[in-house]
Amino acid sequence: MKAVETQNYANESSGFKLNGLRWYIVGLVFLATLINYIDRLTLSVLAPVITKDLNLSNTEYGGITTWFLLAYTISQALSGKLYDRIGIKKGFTVSIIVWSLAAMAHAFTKTLGGLSAVRFVLGLGEAGNWPGAAKTVAEWFPVRERAFGMAIFNSGAAIGSIVAPPIIVGLTAYFGHWQPTFLITGALGFLWLILWWIFYDTPEKHRWLTNKERVLIQENESPNAAVENSETAPTWGELLRYKQVWAIVLARFFVDPVWWLYIAWLPLYLANVRGFDLRQIGYFAWVPFVAADAGSLFGGWFSGFLIKRGWSVDAARKAVIAFAACLMPAGIAAAFVTDSMVALALIGVVLFGFQVWINNVQTLPSDFFPKNAVGSVAGLGGTGAGIGSMIFIFTTGWVVDNFSYTPVLVAAGLLAPIGTIVLFALSGKIEKISSVKSIR
Repeated sequence: MKAVETQNYANESSGFKLNGLRWYIVGLVFLATLINYIDRLTLSVLAPVITKDLNLSNTEYGGITTWFLLAYTISQALSGKLYDRIGIKKGFTVSIIVWSLAAMAHAFTKTLGGLSAVRFVLGLGEAGNWPGAAKTVAEWFPVRERAFGMAIFNSGAAIGSIVAPPIIVGLTAYFGHWQPTFLITGALGFLWLILWWIFYDTPEKHRWLTNKERVLIQENESPNAAVENSETAPTWGELLRYKQVWAIVLARFFVDPVWWLYIAWLPLYLANVRGFDLRQIGYFAWVPFVAADAGSLFGGWFSGFLIKRGWSVDAARKAVIAFAACLMPAGIAAAFVTDSMVALALIGVVLFGFQVWINNVQTLPSDFFPKNAVGSVAGLGGTGAGIGSMIFIFTTGWVVDNFSYTPVLVAAGLLAPIGTIVLFALSGKIEKISSVKSIR
């Protein structure tokens, strides 16, 4: 103990220190998430143009998105294990190199098969962002700040969705065709990697971290945290023995398709149902995601606020998750209103609710499990999300070709209450499991 204290004192008294370093770290993860969504949405925003150029049906477009989701689903679990084994710094590096190269490769594809292939590789890379981000927040934030830390990085998805339509439409208008847009948006990840390798290290090793912030980060840690963190990451089989893991996996299976519906289909919905041209999509498709960003920050802040006011983690997380689930059925009304702006406002309510919901659900792996399991549990949750989204998004294409968007919007409105009921029924009380080995 004295040796550790001496080392900490030496670290504190020598070299450059940066107060609030954890906020800079999560800011970098926010930026990665924003780039992730710009790369992801380039195809979605340009879908009205690309489907016309390549003569693709709604079912074929749904198939392209399904290939992305298939890879995304596979990679969620694999990426979680990857981050637990090789660490956050190298894990993010692998993920971003893969997805950036795949994003740029879209510029050279002109067939259904080619687009499906590059979307598959894009999904392999992009999936790593979420288990990596969850693990980063678990390592760098105390329990009472984790939901807000999750909110900051998750707001990158919403803000990426806000800035993507005007940027992508503007680039396409400037160049006169869509291929160069993919090259420019895909290159952003390589610029981010420069900052990542300059700034990131673990809290235990970071030379810029003050002792005061190190103590704050370790607040409310399990007494056995040091031992748990040094243990080998648990296997999927070991983790799947826990009802808490199944609660997270199944909840995300039901509810994540709500987000993916609007990410993948909103521009085409606005074009085909509401009569928007590409310029109008650039003007208005981002509007619901402003609400999503507000939901991301509110959801993270509010559960932390309740915990600070004396609520238990269990009560705070469940209250906020239940509130969010009650908002998402607003999408049903969007199917029946005639005014396009009212429909966009109702979709905004849905996305606000989703981001409140997901920010707290994505915090659950670190609420339940020690740090050596967080990446893997987050990855398994993402796998459940990917399977549910893949089924729903592919089905959407067929339903739209044969019926309309109305059944899709109604079904999506029912998913959040169902998923939340499943989550609460299976998870039990939200509290830390001291060690994965404790019930083997």
